[in-house]
Amino acid sequence: MTRDRVFATKRRQIQPFSFNREVAEVFDDMLVRSVPLYKESLCRQADLVRRFFQAGTRIYDLGCSHGNLGVRLQAVFGKIPFTLVGVDTSRPMLEKYKHRLGSQEPGRSIHLVCGAMEDICITNASVVVINLTLQFLNPAGRDELIRRIFSGLVPGGLLLLMEKTVHPEPAVHGLHLDVYQQFKRENGYSDLEISQKRDALEKVLIPDTLETHFQRLHRAGFSHVDVWLKWFNFSAIMAVKEGDTHGVSSDRESVGVTT
Repeated sequence: MTRDRVFATKRRQIQPFSFNREVAEVFDDMLVRSVPLYKESLCRQADLVRRFFQAGTRIYDLGCSHGNLGVRLQAVFGKIPFTLVGVDTSRPMLEKYKHRLGSQEPGRSIHLVCGAMEDICITNASVVVINLTLQFLNPAGRDELIRRIFSGLVPGGLLLLMEKTVHPEPAVHGLHLDVYQQFKRENGYSDLEISQKRDALEKVLIPDTLETHFQRLHRAGFSHVDVWLKWFNFSAIMAVKEGDTHGVSSDRESVGVTT
């Protein structure tokens, strides 16, 4: 695992954060050292995907980066066939994902799409996963994306959403940030790295409150919404679309970007 030193050197000017080739090369280290309980949350997500997956439907991973979830699902599903659509705007991330996949086993189909998640046509899905990605989408477009996800899920379908969140009370929010910065220091990041990355993410990563997420999910039509994991300013949410699973269509529709 290559050590993350993207922000270790003092920069004259901080450019907005992007998932470029430099970041792709160190992304695993960045995730483990920057996202509390990352490995545990990934394992539990994979278990939930397996529980809610319905034969003949699709799994969507929106903001799939270099494929940690997809690789984990290959192990969790064993010999069970599944179809996954991985979507990301970063070509370097998708190139790394493709390299990790190698040759796919019969019955398994992982399609990688380079594009914006808000442009993807979601159909016949039993599970949709958005890991630390909605926070990078313009807030004005978040409601519409969640509505389209709800529409594209089959009855009994699951949305898994993991995000940085902001607390509405400034004092509590400040405490969360202090604890998070201490977490990063304990994982070897310097104050310079923490500061420069924070500046790079400003106006690029815009978090919502938990209440905003819940309201958005309920407006879209989800009736069962729960926080299944929380660590200060990180929250993992699950939302289930009510209804029986009769009449699930076969996986014959094409995968691609809407026009």
